[in-house]
Amino acid sequence: MEAKVSADAMNHRKRILILYTGGTIGMMKTEQGYAPQKDAFHALLRRIPELYADSMPDWEIVDMDPLLDSSNITVVEWNAIGEAIARRMAEFDGFVVLHGTDTMAYTASALSFMLRKNNKPVILTGSQIPLCEIRNDARDNLITALIIASSDLVHEVCLYFGGKLLRGNRAIKYSADDLIAFESPNYPVLAEAGIEIRYHQAALLPPCRGGFSLQRLINVPIGVIKVFPGIQFELFDSIMTERLKGIVIETFGAGNIPRHANSLLPMIRKASENGTIIVVCSQCPHGTVALGAYETSSALKEAGAISGYDLTTEAAVAKLYYLFSRKLSDREIRERMARSLRGEVSIPPLPGA
Repeated sequence: MEAKVSADAMNHRKRILILYTGGTIGMMKTEQGYAPQKDAFHALLRRIPELYADSMPDWEIVDMDPLLDSSNITVVEWNAIGEAIARRMAEFDGFVVLHGTDTMAYTASALSFMLRKNNKPVILTGSQIPLCEIRNDARDNLITALIIASSDLVHEVCLYFGGKLLRGNRAIKYSADDLIAFESPNYPVLAEAGIEIRYHQAALLPPCRGGFSLQRLINVPIGVIKVFPGIQFELFDSIMTERLKGIVIETFGAGNIPRHANSLLPMIRKASENGTIIVVCSQCPHGTVALGAYETSSALKEAGAISGYDLTTEAAVAKLYYLFSRKLSDREIRERMARSLRGEVSIPPLPGA
């Protein structure tokens, strides 16, 4: 069931679809705590006069069913969101996805790969405080996201929050309490919303060539291991089977692992021989993985691991889902993991991927 609330249509205004997936922005107080309630949320939207101003785009809102806390988002929901956008790609000029903050960066990363050759703004936003509260960040995030979604400068999936527009597959959530909850540690901010919205055009992706298409994701087995002092890698041996398609290893610094990690390297060699793609990312938000730069990272490269460079873990996971869903060979997946597809990593792009 799709519920719609429309601003009065005006021919000169862009048409924007708001896709409401759940999350804090539309939650209301209940006896069990905050929970999403679409009818009450729609009623609140109707009471914001700025949403109907002549300078705003024309918009409609569609609710996902069911509405979810973002901690419950899975590949199934990513596909549902992607399909909802793809069905309306020709009908709307831009899209705003209202989403909970906990997994917003994962969804933004996934959509950036799924929406192939997308030339329209797809802006994810939400809030730390629900719109129903007197003091909230929901109103400004929504209004500004709608304005950005009607811009002719943006041709990619982005995340807007707390006055900053970030590339979706470069964003991470770094605060559970601050109203500026996201940052882009290894790529410039795309736009800043102050008195005016200032776009940094050199940082934005150019329009794509070719026709739009949607790549649905297959829910293949993918894991993440975070290295820590004293980690006992042998505990993970049981999951390193042929069934495991991809794994992201969060290492120290530029790709370093403990010297005592003798059990890890045979596991990686075995997994790589079984067709598992092992991607090495850094636990440091800023900086890049450089396998081989230090002795403690050379062994990972020799064992068959791939450098994730400055990929976020969120982008690495989403990219693995996407590449496996393309039904590519192991060689092709490894090649594409080491190149930029959607501006997600600071290495040369791979056209047409």
